[in-house]
Amino acid sequence: MTAFFTGLADQFYNSIIDKDYWQMLLQGLVATIEIALCATVIGIVLGFLVAMIRSTCEMNLRGKKSRSFGDVILKVLDKICGIYITVIRGTPVLVQLMIMYYIVFASSRNGMLAAILSFGINSGAYVAEIVRGGIMSIDKGQFEASRSLGFDYKRTMILVILPQAFKNVLPALGNEFIVLLKETSVAGYVAIMELTYMANLIISRTYNAFFPLIIIAIIYLVLVVILSFFLKKLERRLRNSDH
Repeated sequence: MTAFFTGLADQFYNSIIDKDYWQMLLQGLVATIEIALCATVIGIVLGFLVAMIRSTCEMNLRGKKSRSFGDVILKVLDKICGIYITVIRGTPVLVQLMIMYYIVFASSRNGMLAAILSFGINSGAYVAEIVRGGIMSIDKGQFEASRSLGFDYKRTMILVILPQAFKNVLPALGNEFIVLLKETSVAGYVAIMELTYMANLIISRTYNAFFPLIIIAIIYLVLVVILSFFLKKLERRLRNSDH
C-alpha cells in the first residue's frame, strides 16, 4: 500500500511539480479564461442584436407586405440572420474554428483572435435563439399596454419586454455560457496554448496522462461550479425583485 502511494506521489511530482509543469497549466488556464470571457461578450452582443432583428421582423412584418424602405431592410437583415443561425448551428464548432484560423486568418495565423471570434460567433447563434424565444414568450398584451401609455416600440422593448425576457431565459443563457467554457478545450487544434493543449503537452513530455488530465478535469469542474453559483445567485435576486 505504501508503495502504491509512493508511486502516485512520484507521478505527481514528475508530471506537475518537476520542471514547473504546473506553470504550464496555469498559463493554459489564463488563456482558457481569456478566450471564454471575450467570446462570451461577443456572443451576448451578437446574440441580442440578432434576436432583436428577428423578433422585430416576426412581430411586425411576418406575413405582411413591406410598406417602406426600412421594412425591406429589416426583412433582408432577418433573412441574413436566419442563414447565419442555420449555418452556425449546423456545423461543428471545431470546423468553424479551423476555417477561421486556416482560411480567414491564413496570412496572420492569429490563433487567439481566431478562437475568440469563432467561439463568440458560434455562441451568438445560440444566444440569439434563446433570447428570441424569451421575447416571443412575453404576452402581446404587454406591448399593447406599453403603447397605450405612450411608449414607442424601442422604449417598450428596452424598458418592458427585454427585462422580463432576460429573467425567463437566464437559466438557458447560463447553460450556454457553461457549454462555451468547455468548448474552448478544442482551441488546441489550432495551436492555442489553452488548458487542454498544455495538458497534452505535459503528457507528451512525461508519458504520464493521469495527473495532467485529472487536474484539468478538476479545474474545468471548479470553473463550472463557480459560474453556476453566481448564475443561480443572479437568478434568485432577479426572482426576488418581482415581489
